[in-house]
Amino acid sequence: MSKKQFFLGMLLASLIGGIVALAGVNFLIQPQSANSFDEKQPISFANLLSGDEFTVPDGINFVASAETVVPAVVHVKSEMTYSARARGRRDPIQEYFGIPPREQQGDRPSVMSTGSGVIISPDGYIVTNNHVVENASRLEISLDNNKRYEAKVIGTDPTTDLALLKIEADGLPFVRFGDSDKTKIGEWVLAVGNPFDLNSTVTAGIISAKARNIGILRNVEDGLSIESFLQTDAVVNPGNSGGALVNLAGELIGINTAIASNTGTFNGYSFAVPSTLVKKVMDDLMKYGTAQRALLGVGILDVSQELAESLDIEFPVEQGVYIRSVNENSGGEDAGLKVGDIIISVDGRATNNVANLQELVARKRPGDKVDVEYIRDGKTITTNATLKNFSGTTDIVEKVIPITYEFEGVRFEEIPERVKSQLELSGGAVIAAVNGQKWRNSGARTGFIITSIINENGRVRITNVDKLLEVLKETEGDPIVVLGMFQDGTEYYFEVN
Repeated sequence: MSKKQFFLGMLLASLIGGIVALAGVNFLIQPQSANSFDEKQPISFANLLSGDEFTVPDGINFVASAETVVPAVVHVKSEMTYSARARGRRDPIQEYFGIPPREQQGDRPSVMSTGSGVIISPDGYIVTNNHVVENASRLEISLDNNKRYEAKVIGTDPTTDLALLKIEADGLPFVRFGDSDKTKIGEWVLAVGNPFDLNSTVTAGIISAKARNIGILRNVEDGLSIESFLQTDAVVNPGNSGGALVNLAGELIGINTAIASNTGTFNGYSFAVPSTLVKKVMDDLMKYGTAQRALLGVGILDVSQELAESLDIEFPVEQGVYIRSVNENSGGEDAGLKVGDIIISVDGRATNNVANLQELVARKRPGDKVDVEYIRDGKTITTNATLKNFSGTTDIVEKVIPITYEFEGVRFEEIPERVKSQLELSGGAVIAAVNGQKWRNSGARTGFIITSIINENGRVRITNVDKLLEVLKETEGDPIVVLGMFQDGTEYYFEVN
């Protein structure tokens, strides 16, 4: 037999074998007499992978991650101060004493809002969003097993929209911090939270972008907000705020914070604060009571074609951060940075945009040193900068804990100077906490500023906490009217009988 004949024979055998195989498969997937849809539906590769014989490995499905994380994601219920301007009928006695109109019958002095939180230690520390707990007079935490606790706020950071809470419990399930720097675009992630009050809801998606700035914190803290979000297409809705974004290992890589939507509900993309920033802020709040913000002290803009055209220059790189100003006595000035320099990395990590640079610096504390790589006149230069705080020093700023005074289950403290100046007040006292049922039922709320008390002797102006306690002790047991305002300037009053 010649080689030509051999190869022709092999080819003919292959063709015959293929025809027979196709005929056999066609017979299998086209039953002659189908009595059910189980028989009618053709066999496919997916069918062969189904059933008890096939199990997706834990590393490439969502089951193991969900089982780890769900017990440690909590439902946060916030009782918020009611600050809508009170309205009521004209009362000449109220006008005589200068009492604002009382709210109409049926109006509530407080409203409830809900969100999510993530337990990050077995002794009850919980991370959530600042906007979930802002202005809350009371916080209730519900665990996945329906246990409930009252939480206190350890600290908040509006510049990153993060807050740290604490409940009194031990041995709690918690989520470990992952490294959001290692998270890659296209990686599978899970969002866990309580959307629309639906407890312990899990959704899946992928990381669709990193270092995303969407401008939701633009007006916070003199424009010094940090927005360098992880963007994902995992479904997130109202109530998910403060919940967990985790990888398939069940590690926390972000705190779900916002959605891109014209309707208020999910419209394709959601955004999470990256875990590297979350961990730093949580450490600050636990240790110091306030976030330690480090600043390079330079005004910056994204390198872009539009910026190049407006400045009539040609940038040597397509991505980077352009320095448009340098503050006096700043770490940037001390390091020799100048207007026109283009920062391309910090500590060896590329800074492709402003959000990226801000996040890298925000992970540091005043006094920390960073290596800044920049381009000037076509040359790449590296300098070492010492970061400073808002005051231009390297001091760590600790939260000042005000002295509180208690009367009938209500704690009072002096008005912060910032609030006094903002509301143009000469005196008064702030309600720090309301534990007494009598005052709570009367309408007292945390954060309310008391400016006057009306008793049987008339109206007494409150200048400070000492004066308030003096008046309350003199009238103990007698009905009084408490006048004042919320910290947004809304006037209000309530009666304590």
